[in-house]
Amino acid sequence: MVQALIKITDHTNRVLNIIKAKYGLKDKSETIDLMAEQYEEEILEPELRPEYIEKAKKIMREKPIHVGTPKDLRKMMGLK
Repeated sequence: MVQALIKITDHTNRVLNIIKAKYGLKDKSETIDLMAEQYEEEILEPELRPEYIEKAKKIMREKPIHVGTPKDLRKMMGLK
């Protein structure tokens, strides 16, 4: 476990206290851990969100485009 001395604003301190009380956590360390987990789920791993899964399923249902060789692909794209 890592220990850190941090400086936070009064507003951030109040927010941490509210979250701590809401979830019945023992201390602000647990509160910060919870916030980090939620941030990870919402921001760092969007591919696991239901909207992304639905979008991926829709893409998987689409008919694939056959391009053949790289030369055929270049021709199809109008490249030399």
